[in-house]
Amino acid sequence: MATSEADEVREYRMPELAEKAGITVRTLRFYRERKLIPPPRRDGRIAWYNDHHLARLRTIAGLLERGHTLGGIAELIAAFESGRRDVGELLGLPGAVASWPSETPVRLTPEALADYFHGEVTAENLTTSLDLGYLAVDGDEIVHLSRRLLDVSHTLVEQGVPLAAVLAAAREVREHVDAIAETFVTLLRTHATADALERGENVGETVERLRPLATSVVDAELTMAMNRRMRAELDETPPGGRSGNQ
Repeated sequence: MATSEADEVREYRMPELAEKAGITVRTLRFYRERKLIPPPRRDGRIAWYNDHHLARLRTIAGLLERGHTLGGIAELIAAFESGRRDVGELLGLPGAVASWPSETPVRLTPEALADYFHGEVTAENLTTSLDLGYLAVDGDEIVHLSRRLLDVSHTLVEQGVPLAAVLAAAREVREHVDAIAETFVTLLRTHATADALERGENVGETVERLRPLATSVVDAELTMAMNRRMRAELDETPPGGRSGNQ
């Protein structure tokens, strides 16, 4: 390991970087050839990678877990590097779902991100955000992949919820949402899209027409579930607001 005096960030040889990123050296070489990561710093014949490369590799892993292709990730990275904020057709999605709304990424300096969360931007929270795929490091900037999620997290922190708790809840929500998405995708694939093909209709238009129904169901069910939980919470709270267990 060496330290660059210019950047004052930790640097790694290729095997060490691959180990920290949880990939093989062969995969790392492939990503470098595909220009998915920036070129390393050269010191003679030795290539040095730093924490920016590690963050980029974690971002790629997160996007792959969410179903994006390497080609789509490459285009998304190119969009970030060119300063584009809309990623509408950059994720390599099939035509049937390419028109679905995409999240709007937000570019922030590290200082702006720290100010946004009032001292909650710790090394642990940054690592969690990178693992979740919320943050990507692009040069001297940090890119949050969703304006909506960034604003919600900011509001929760302002209301006194620790950012670590927000991120832990986000990880749990992701698991439930993935299961819900699988339910709806299976439903559409088994019934709606098959019927559309039999009738000679455009599958993409059929899916786009039905997508808001899934959103409405989830929103309605979540609202009712929150109401049930809040009523139960209030029923369990004795007069004066103190728990009976105290």
